[in-house]
Amino acid sequence: MERNHYEEHYVARVGWLRAAVLGANDGIVSTAALIVGVAAASDRSGVMLAGMAGLAAGALSMAAGEYVSVSSQADTEKADTERERAEIAADPQEELRALAGIYEDRGLSPDLALQVATALHAKDPLAAHLRDELGFSQHSEAKPLVAAGASALSFAVGAAMPMLAAALVPEASISLWVTVISLGFLALLGAVGAKAGGAPVLRGVVRVTFWGAVAMAVTAVVGHLFGAVV
Repeated sequence: MERNHYEEHYVARVGWLRAAVLGANDGIVSTAALIVGVAAASDRSGVMLAGMAGLAAGALSMAAGEYVSVSSQADTEKADTERERAEIAADPQEELRALAGIYEDRGLSPDLALQVATALHAKDPLAAHLRDELGFSQHSEAKPLVAAGASALSFAVGAAMPMLAAALVPEASISLWVTVISLGFLALLGAVGAKAGGAPVLRGVVRVTFWGAVAMAVTAVVGHLFGAVV
């Protein structure tokens, strides 16, 4: 029988979507907050210099952080895979019974559960245990380089938005314009991220915009109180 049925689910995007949304959100919020804080105590050239430094440092920091974090996840997955492989080799019958027990807990009768576990063990026992016992899947597989690249690139793109606004708006009202424009970009990011992930758009927009506004407001207050770069 020919099988060509294919469905693309939102979970398939979770690996890159999480890193991209986090990077872009952090790029917009941290750079805009930095610019708003600096603008209270500096001219446009100082604002742009601080913004560029924040963009470079932030992108590298995001890439390094994502790489280390996701590499740790990958190391754990690899260790669990090797342990499961050794357990199957040492006592395949016990592992077969354990797999059948998992299917029984999910609602299959004991006979059917054993039949399914036996069929899967005959084909690829390691894959069956990784998927059904440990919960590994191709959608959640750790990919450090992909996560690091997506975070760094999205941070740089996000940070470039308030930087562009600061370069074009009147110097006397940089803080106001950067805040308004950045909140607009955050709302757009929240909508795009929610749409790509299959979540309610309004919830995504409100969540991202609210916390971005809080971060920029706090930084602006600090900048006005101390008249210094924060």
